[in-house]
Amino acid sequence: MKHISVLVKPASAQCNIRCKYCFYADVSSMREVRSFGKMKPEVSEKMIQNIFLDLEDGDELTLAFQGGEPTLAGLDYFRGIVSYVQAQKKRVYVHYALQTNGILINKQWCEFLKEHQFLVGLSIDGHPLYHDLNRVDTKGHGTFHKVLKTKNMFDDYEIEYNVLCVLTNPLAKEAKKVYRFLQEQSIQYVQFIPCLNELEAVKRSSYALTPQRFASFYGQLFKYWFSELESGHYRSVKLFDDLMNLFVGGRATACGILGSCQIQYVIEADGSVYPCDFYVLDEYRMGYIQDMGLKELFEQEISENFLCEKRDNGPFCQSCPFQKACGGGCKRMKDAIYVTKDQRFCGYQQVLEQVLPHTKEIMQLVGSTHS
Repeated sequence: MKHISVLVKPASAQCNIRCKYCFYADVSSMREVRSFGKMKPEVSEKMIQNIFLDLEDGDELTLAFQGGEPTLAGLDYFRGIVSYVQAQKKRVYVHYALQTNGILINKQWCEFLKEHQFLVGLSIDGHPLYHDLNRVDTKGHGTFHKVLKTKNMFDDYEIEYNVLCVLTNPLAKEAKKVYRFLQEQSIQYVQFIPCLNELEAVKRSSYALTPQRFASFYGQLFKYWFSELESGHYRSVKLFDDLMNLFVGGRATACGILGSCQIQYVIEADGSVYPCDFYVLDEYRMGYIQDMGLKELFEQEISENFLCEKRDNGPFCQSCPFQKACGGGCKRMKDAIYVTKDQRFCGYQQVLEQVLPHTKEIMQLVGSTHS
């Protein structure tokens, strides 16, 4: 039995807000075609058929939808996807996921998401002030209260959701405020997404996370998180979960955590397929999902070149005690999380040194909260 994950961008780079740090706006601006518009029904139908080509009875498939803002494709688009999946004859277990800014979510969306058991990633930037500074609408107004309304709707409809928080360099100074916000809003699942510098930036953006701030943020966050865990409450912070899965369970549950790339199968609205969400660029186009299945796409020369790109992790990595478990980490996040350019500091190493000595106790405490 195999489990395949596919990331679909049904509205391409289109978005109804203007986040000041948006990495996909940066990536898509480097393509010959910035946005491919909305995915057409004939592309959607053929996409599902060709994804199922290499699946067998009993396999699992996760269809995740991202953007831009995927809800701009419209509710009928997603109804169509579900109907195309249901029309397939193979008995494949299909899981749905949606990452959204929450602006367009209403009662009809909630009923649909609940009915088809979508796991939703809802973007909230950890604190009202920082959210409204960076996540603004087309008129420059903050969107926090609109998104919080959506969060409350998800609670009312009992929709499973995670909060996705972009960890900018300024926000990384506010671990205490961020954790207090999670507690006040009863947010049980959170993932902090490192804010990246532009792909071909000459100088660092003020938003871009640095390894020092990454380490400082998680160092403070861990103290609050661990104290709460000791008091009997478990709150899922994805990085801490990933570290326990890797160092206790021997399972890699985050892309790039072992330092080697994987093919993610990112499908743009025109059907073009790319190996990684960070590299949805013309030079990395593997082919079109309308023309071939996932196995054939994986066998393309571009796929092999992406997987085999050489990396020079430098002397700091070579002497690191966690080198075998890390391998230098995700290459796109190296400047945000890992080793500084002067080869004197690694944010990820510092986090590991703080968290891993508590591994046994963490697992015992987590087990007691679930019993």
